[in-house]
This record gives sequence, C-alpha cells and structure tokens, in this order.
Amino acid sequence: MKERAAELRAEGKKGTKKADGLQAVLDRIAQMAPEDRALAERVHITVTAAAPQLSPKTWYGMPAYANADGKVVVFFRAPTAAT
Repeated sequence: MKERAAELRAEGKKGTKKADGLQAVLDRIAQMAPEDRALAERVHITVTAAAPQLSPKTWYGMPAYANADGKVVVFFRAPTAAT
C-alpha cells in the first residue's frame, strides 16, 4: 500500500511522463527474482510490441500498462510476490 501511495504522489495532477513510467517498470523488473524477471521481461516485450499505445507504469509496485485515460489494462504480478 505504501508503494501505491508513493506512485500516486509521483503522478500528481498531470501524471507521470511516459519515459519515467518506462524506467520505473524496468527498474522494478530488474529487482525481481531471476525466474520472475524472465517472465516479466517477456510480458513487457509482448505488451509493448502488441499494444504500443499503452503507457508503462508501476501499479502497487508491479509493472503495469495503462491506456490513454490512465486506466491500467494489463499488469504483471510476480508469482513469488503474491505470498
């Protein structure tokens, strides 16, 4: 919950820039366990190739992709983070 609160504060009224969101997603993927990182990298590649209009951002500390309205439509939750 603290991560989500920090994300909302960072977005502010105007929202984060796409480059900032991309860097946050890549940083979060890099922090994952090796087996989770491999899955998250494949999801990232697939989503960015199939839907380049989606903006990367973090959602509850995990990689996510939002539409033009800022609504998260795809997210990745690492299986080991669910415990």
